[in-house]
Amino acid sequence: MMEAGVVIAGGRPIFWHLPAGRTGGSLPDSRDLWDVLWEHREALDGFAHSHPGSGWPGPSQTDVTTFLAIERALGKRLKWWITSRTNMVLLAWDGRKPDSPTYGSTSLRGDEEPEWIWKLREHSYAPDPKIGGTIVVPETGERVEVLSMGQAKRVY
Repeated sequence: MMEAGVVIAGGRPIFWHLPAGRTGGSLPDSRDLWDVLWEHREALDGFAHSHPGSGWPGPSQTDVTTFLAIERALGKRLKWWITSRTNMVLLAWDGRKPDSPTYGSTSLRGDEEPEWIWKLREHSYAPDPKIGGTIVVPETGERVEVLSMGQAKRVY
């Protein structure tokens, strides 16, 4: 697994952030990323990136301070999506504590996930030969067999 990112503007991906030096635990900044963020700042919706593993991801302290710094530099609030192999959350500034970085999190399920999510997961997990297996949906107990990134079938 290698962390990957994507800039979203106008509801669609405009830049896949796959810099040299990315690892399973970090996604380095790059001049190209900053140039895209600045050039598209008016239409910018936000940025999505992947985290290792399965289950519901949460932001790291580095994520939160990066969100805050980018928003301050651009002068606007953005959406921040984080995906694991199986789940996605959307974070946005909630403003409850003006002097500290406070972001609210919403779990996105199934058809609530944006259509570009599978491409982000492919950029994160495709080189990993261990893709596949069965996922159990906690809320329903439904079993889903993951055949490959972007392909799944229900197993009851």
